[in-house]
Amino acid sequence: MSSKSPFSESSIDAAQFEQLRGTVESEFDMEDGFMEYGIPTFYVRLREDSKQAFLRLVKSLDALELVPLLRRKKEKVVLQIVRKHPVKPSRKIINLALFFATIGTTFATGYILSLGWASEGLMLEPMVGAVAFTIAIMAILVAHEMGHKLTADKHGIAATMPYFIPGPPPNMGGFGTFGAVIQQKSLPPNRDALFDLGASGPIIGFIATIIVTIIGAPLSHITTIEPGAPVLPSPILTTLIFLLFPPSGTSGNAVLLHPVAFAGWIGMIITMLNLVPAGMLDGGHAARGLFKERTCRILSFLAVMVLFLFGYFLMALFAFFLSMQRHPAPLDDVSKLTTSRKLVTIALILIFALSLAPISLF
Repeated sequence: MSSKSPFSESSIDAAQFEQLRGTVESEFDMEDGFMEYGIPTFYVRLREDSKQAFLRLVKSLDALELVPLLRRKKEKVVLQIVRKHPVKPSRKIINLALFFATIGTTFATGYILSLGWASEGLMLEPMVGAVAFTIAIMAILVAHEMGHKLTADKHGIAATMPYFIPGPPPNMGGFGTFGAVIQQKSLPPNRDALFDLGASGPIIGFIATIIVTIIGAPLSHITTIEPGAPVLPSPILTTLIFLLFPPSGTSGNAVLLHPVAFAGWIGMIITMLNLVPAGMLDGGHAARGLFKERTCRILSFLAVMVLFLFGYFLMALFAFFLSMQRHPAPLDDVSKLTTSRKLVTIALILIFALSLAPISLF
């Protein structure tokens, strides 16, 4: 996910101040109100229903092209109202072009993988393998990104359709895709929405990955490789699935992944990397919904260390640069995350652990 500033630099006309004061007083207990550098600013006291009151305020101000911001400054709760930044419509032709380009690169990847099976003397029609891999990997990517998109729509967050990113095939050191991103064009209304935005993609994508891996496991084949030959690291969940749904073959020291199973493996890695609590990654969204900015920075540093120790050096460097950027806060950065969402955090940690594949230990 990526985001851009949703606010305009132009100040609000002072003539609107009294009208806005009345709107704010209908939802919050006001201590003081004044214009600060052309921005209506109010010191308010929270009520039991302040989270819902703020959402109502967001909705009422939206018709005026205004946005409220709720922040805590020392002992005070400050509500400011600013103008919305005009959102330019997305060019969907770009989304479609990238989508079909990614289908092409993943099809090429599946074809090359199927040729690898033929070199091992196994029967797999290259065209069939290519189609199977393309469907499997695109299903995982679409599930992941639509999880974000549907969540954004549910919470009223302006966001684009997914931009799929084509990548090089295996003979050029790639997997046919670099995943996909959705551009976020407005801030989440509160921490609940920010957490949901980050958690939805990995959870739905993880479910799709499990289904794909279960389908691909029995289609894979046990084989023998020379000692020291390069092998893919195995996530914990992949190992468990292969124990429950064993590949064909009776003897050997490795598993030759069917293109569908390979798509499942990629899905595990994508899920694990996206859950790293750094910057604008999915894990960074979830962490910022759960914690304040300072705690998130500490988590980002720890995540970079974990990636480095497990052999993901490039990803560790990428996460380090992401962690140097301040994560945008939601409109309401005062309300707490719900208890049910805090419990979902346990599921996210479990998903991360099950998807983790230590490169350096292989």
